[in-house]
Amino acid sequence: MKHWIKLFTALAASAVIASLAAALALAGQTQMGGTKVAVAKSALGRILVDSKGITLYDFVQDKGTTSTCYGACAALWPPLLTTGKPIAGPGVRASLLGTTKRKDGKLEVTYGGHPLYYFVTDRKPGQTTGQGINQFGAPWWVISPAGKEIHGG
Repeated sequence: MKHWIKLFTALAASAVIASLAAALALAGQTQMGGTKVAVAKSALGRILVDSKGITLYDFVQDKGTTSTCYGACAALWPPLLTTGKPIAGPGVRASLLGTTKRKDGKLEVTYGGHPLYYFVTDRKPGQTTGQGINQFGAPWWVISPAGKEIHGG
């Protein structure tokens, strides 16, 4: 009988430890999995950038939160992806951040209801080489912290 009590106690303790470890892992993933969106000064004014300062764009062709940029489009205009809830950096309105599910199941970050993208030739902070380019059926614009397209440049 003593053997069964020790075994039961050991199993119960293991279950508690496993549950605690799983809860901590989930909490860590939620906090650490999100992609950060920030604001930077540029020649076009204050614009949205990623955590490394690389410019983000929206695509006029997109229908609400649904991305229409796949294949060759996504090769030139890679989507800003996340594995958790996006994180608002200083100057970014957390209430405007969201996600949309792409056809491949990955989560793309949205701002003000618009999916966000990089432009393949923007490699350094401050570059806005995709600004106003009309490709894949519509123009691409940088976004203000208010969630509005900035036209010009």
